[in-house]
Amino acid sequence: MRIAVAGATGNIGGLTIDVLERDGHEVVGISRSLGVDLFTGKGLDEALAGVEAVVDATNGDDVAFFSTTTGNLLAAEQRAGVRHHVLLSIAGADLIDGNAHYSGKREQERLVSAGPVPWTIVPATQFHDFAAMSASWTEQDGVATVAPLLMQPIAPADVAAVLAEVATGEPQGRYPDIAGPETQDLVDMARRTYAARGQEIVLVPTWSGIFGTDMAGEVLLPGAGARIMPTTFDTWLAGQNA
Repeated sequence: MRIAVAGATGNIGGLTIDVLERDGHEVVGISRSLGVDLFTGKGLDEALAGVEAVVDATNGDDVAFFSTTTGNLLAAEQRAGVRHHVLLSIAGADLIDGNAHYSGKREQERLVSAGPVPWTIVPATQFHDFAAMSASWTEQDGVATVAPLLMQPIAPADVAAVLAEVATGEPQGRYPDIAGPETQDLVDMARRTYAARGQEIVLVPTWSGIFGTDMAGEVLLPGAGARIMPTTFDTWLAGQNA
């Protein structure tokens, strides 16, 4: 099966390609560095020739990015006769207001669900590497602020496995949330990640940083009927130093 992966050079995109190729599929990578620009549409028609399914694992910052790239991708898929569009989204994206990334993902979901190509939307909880990544956004002189978020993080490899599985099947509409097996505290996750890496970072728990109290409580946890994937945070963390 010929499958295209948008966001091919990103973490999830790259892992998804690995799974698909391991299973014998022909994969077309879509990213600017590979000569395909989703924002302008350059190279899209050529990349999608003969493609049966597209996995969109792109990442962006705001509504403008997601609306433009998704619109270009869906239009090119319709021209190419693509039969299945698989979108990686965020569990609980409809519950968070005032965050540009979440607003962008909601617009992306709207475009896909109203678009011309049969679709599956796969909402995932935050990834295991999210804690250290979000702390790095605020780190200055060895000090970083981290919101005490409650979440049920998922391993990137588990996300890729689901995306590859879904892409090779029939469109399903909105897929159940996918999540890891355990709830975690973001501050503790960041602390343990830095310790495993041998980095000394002072973490300051606060709601005055990037994330506010609109993300407190159970907002970031998966919804009812979620598909729980097997990799724990401890297992993922141990693999970072393997």
